Amino acid sequence: MQVGTQYTGTLAAASTTALFTHSWNPASHVVWTVVPITPGPGAAQVEWTVKVQRASATALTYHLAITNLSAAAVDVEVRYAILS
Repeated sequence: MQVGTQYTGTLAAASTTALFTHSWNPASHVVWTVVPITPGPGAAQVEWTVKVQRASATALTYHLAITNLSAAAVDVEVRYAILS
């Protein structure tokens, strides 16, 4: 298994940010996770969705929409794990 961080950034309060990452091997099984790195006890801070596009015969593009559920800015890491 290979793991890494694709993106690190700040989400404004109560906002949604769209990101994409391209040229991924379509033979690989990739799992995406968004992790808040700003402490925010008491409730969930972020939620995300992942959509995938077959950009070519040899490449996938992943589209992520990340929503900050809190009333304050949140720093996040977008992490991936390639399972196969």
